[in-house]
Parts: sequence; structure tokens; C-alpha cells
Amino acid sequence: MPATIQFYKSLCKSLFAATLFLAATVAAYAQIPANQPVPKGFSKADIQAVDKAVNNFMQKYHVPGLSFAIAKGDSLKIRRTYGYADTAKKEKVKPSNRFRIASVSKPFTSAAIMLLIEQGKLHLTDKVFGAGGVLGTTYGSQPYKQWVTDITIQNLLEHTGGGWNRDGDDPMFLHTEMNQAQLISWAVDNMPVTKKPGTYYSYSNFGYCLLGRVIEKVSGTPYEQFIKKNILAKCGINTMQIGGNTLAEQKPDEVYYYGNKGDDDPYKMDERRMDSHGGWIATATDLVKFLVRLNYNAYKPEILTTATLAELYTPSLPGSDYAKGWLTNSDNNHWHNGSLPGEQALVVNTGSGFSWAVLVNTRTDGNFSGDLDQLMWQIKESIKSWPDVDLFGNK
Repeated sequence: MPATIQFYKSLCKSLFAATLFLAATVAAYAQIPANQPVPKGFSKADIQAVDKAVNNFMQKYHVPGLSFAIAKGDSLKIRRTYGYADTAKKEKVKPSNRFRIASVSKPFTSAAIMLLIEQGKLHLTDKVFGAGGVLGTTYGSQPYKQWVTDITIQNLLEHTGGGWNRDGDDPMFLHTEMNQAQLISWAVDNMPVTKKPGTYYSYSNFGYCLLGRVIEKVSGTPYEQFIKKNILAKCGINTMQIGGNTLAEQKPDEVYYYGNKGDDDPYKMDERRMDSHGGWIATATDLVKFLVRLNYNAYKPEILTTATLAELYTPSLPGSDYAKGWLTNSDNNHWHNGSLPGEQALVVNTGSGFSWAVLVNTRTDGNFSGDLDQLMWQIKESIKSWPDVDLFGNK
């Protein structure tokens, strides 16, 4: 075969392959369109850039559904959804869809604790266990083991209680046959505190479970009821609640959760037992309504005083980036993420006055959490002009 003919055949084959690749790329991009048109007041080019960034993330991690909301100052500027709340039923994600938020529950619990402190009903230095402690001897056997009676409210808020951490066997995911009270007593008796409280940071879901019980003891009100009345109602939130455990207990407008290979079954999680550290379900808009009440740059009446907010965002130990229910940095950004089988959640208050929340109904390996964080910063930077609109209805 003449070399020229061979060259053109090879070239045609390459062009055909390139065309197929381009077609496949376009088709893949079209698989996850936004579930809403370009929102009023936004540039089409800006929203196309946002949609492309979201699409790339969802395809990379095989995310069925995603919902986000962003406020600037005290105004909700955009809420946007993609993909499916339930792929089998072909139900698209809507702004009203609720997702599990896992550890994003902790900022709500910390806000309630700080409110009780403002009211003079509690102090950061109050001991949790033992004679004179908030919970007294309700849980566990006497005498308590080393350092248990030294743990303070502040230690639990800051994950410096010295034990019961997620570095090994997280007590909140052990003994699924036990109710909350039984689990607390078992952990106090059988899982020693290994560090002197206040000297060492180690993330503890169990510590925030205890804070939920502190709220109940001090207020005389069930945890969920107290949060709804004293935190959520002040933010105009009426759709958050503690989630159910099984698919049969799925709440109205709650998405379906998709586990990944090697992950636990999302419907074998004890959401109710995790209430104060990881049990809430919410919409992205719900979360942003809360965020703008805790952002120094917001104009809405705060649910906590400025002095309390300063305390809330003060890191626990030198070099630590965890404060009291929030991660923080030198740019005055405050955030928290949440992760359970079948879900990932993230909330951020920026030092520049933006607040956002993003929710998805799966999680996977790799840099999933980090890329979700970067996605939201990319979305914020993609929007060059923010219109004078407020989806909260204030303008």
C-alpha cells in the first residue's frame, strides 16, 4: 500500500476516534444537567461555568444528586440542584429535598450549648460527670475511672476530652443493640480516657452525644425539641428534623442514599442515636439560613452575641484549627463537614461574608471531601456578578 494512502487511512482513523471521544464527552456532560434554568439576574456564562464545574465533580465521583445554596451577606443569592434524589424513580433533586447532614449537626449542638451559657444556665468550666457535674452519676458505674470527672463542657465542645474518639473504635458506632443511655454507660465504664482533658485534640462524636444529654438535663426538654424551638425557629427553619434509620423510615422529601463499594449500608446507621452529633436532615437552604445567623458580616439578628461568636470560633489549642463546633483559620473562614455512608455535607462561612452549603447523596474514596470543598470555592469564583436578589424573600 502506498505510504500516502496509509497515512490518510491512519489520519481518518484518528479523526474518527477523536470524534467518538468528543461525542462521548459531550454526551457525558449532558447526563447531569442542572435541574433549573439560569436563575434571574445571573449571567448565562457564569452559570454555565458553575454547571460545568458541578458536572465534572459529579461525573468524577459518580454522584447521583447534589444540592447547594449560597448567600452573600444576609441574602440568599442562588440555590441550585443537579441529578437525582432517587435514580430508580427518576425523581430529580429539588431545593426542597432533605439530606442527612451527619457531623454538620455539631454546629447546631454547639450553638445550643453556647445559648445556654449566655442564659447563665451553663458554664464552659462546668464538669460533666460526678458529684456536682451536669450529668452527675446518671451514666456509668462508680467510682469513675481516671480523668472522667475532670471533663468539662468546653472539653466536649472542642474535642479535648481525652478519650472516646474516632481514631480507633468510635463508641457511637459500636453495640448497635444498645439505646443511647446504655451506650453512654457502657463507654464510660469500658473505654478509658487516655489523655488528661484539655491537653490533646481528638475528634469525638461521643463527646457531642454527651452534649445533647447536657442540653436535655439543663433545659428539661428533649434535644430535638430544644434545637427546633431555640435555634431553628429563630432562623426561620421549619423543615429540619432528626432522620430515621431505615428506608422505611425515610422522611417526606428526603433523598435516597447510595452506598459505594466497601462502604457501609446507609440504611443500617442509627440516626436517632446519633442525634446531637450527626442525626439531622436538612435542605441546603435550611443550612444557609442558620449560617447567616452566625456570620460576623451578616445583617440579620444573630442567635448568639458577638462576644459569644468570638468564643465559638476561638481554636481550642495552639496550632489547632478546631474551635467549638467549627473548624476555623486565619482568614476568618469557619466551616464543618459531615460524612456518613451514602452522604456528604459541607457548610462554610467565609471571612468575606459568603455563606454556603452543599449536600450530596453518596460518598466515595479518594479526595471526595476535599474536592467537594474546592467545588464550592470554584462556584463562588465562577460567578463574576452577584445580582441584587434575595431568595430568602427579604428584598
